[in-house]
Amino acid sequence: MEQRRNIFFYYKQDEELQNKLEALFDLAKENGFNIVDDAKNANIIVSIGGDGMFLQAVRKTGFRDDCLYTGITRSNESGLYCDFNMDNFDDMLDTMRHAEMEVRRFPVINVEVNGETYFECLNELSVRSTLIKSIVMDVKIDDMYFETFRGDGLIIATPTGSTGYNKSTNGAVIDPKIPCFQVSELASINNNRYRTLGSSFVLNSDRKLSLEIIQDGNDYPIIGLDNEAYSIRNIRDLSVTLSDKAIKTVKLKNNSYWDRVKRTFL
Repeated sequence: MEQRRNIFFYYKQDEELQNKLEALFDLAKENGFNIVDDAKNANIIVSIGGDGMFLQAVRKTGFRDDCLYTGITRSNESGLYCDFNMDNFDDMLDTMRHAEMEVRRFPVINVEVNGETYFECLNELSVRSTLIKSIVMDVKIDDMYFETFRGDGLIIATPTGSTGYNKSTNGAVIDPKIPCFQVSELASINNNRYRTLGSSFVLNSDRKLSLEIIQDGNDYPIIGLDNEAYSIRNIRDLSVTLSDKAIKTVKLKNNSYWDRVKRTFL
């Protein structure tokens, strides 16, 4: 860990926050860390804010797997990705200086759109209709036809993303030590004419999920990638796989993933 000394801070520019951060910057320098202005030169990337800011930090810095990410929340925020807050920043620096610290590895999913555009997601991919009509998709697993989905859309979540949008649709919360991804339905149509599985299902790390959009006029769905939305013209198909890449974060002692789930939801 001695070689990890360059820190990049990712946060929303705000004068009040900037004033508070000056004390943290000074503390980091006193502990032998260098603050850099370009994320490319960093081996530690720190987001200031809740989970949304952490997801933005990972996305905007290119889902790097050669550095450590960590998140700091402010007093009125909470986060499943963020182990630290503004009041225990010194604990974070102390943790990073010791080689015995634990490093979490969070799975990432790869998304290929129309065989030509590629994205990565740490939380989830969602495919939703933009019209007041159901979106229709043929669902394939490893190129085998599984079902035809009709409804508002589908969510494909990583284990850490399972506590977000996925959970609000009654999807399961998955341990991030399990390399997999989960598929959950949004308001599916199930009647005598149309039928889907009607529940979430989990795919192993070596599976490929394919979604083929039925071209019936609803050809411009909203693609949600973590906390950003994209409108891509004439979407024909999407392919989702689990990446070999993992986002590494530092872990405080006695603060496991399930500790944070319990603290957040129970």
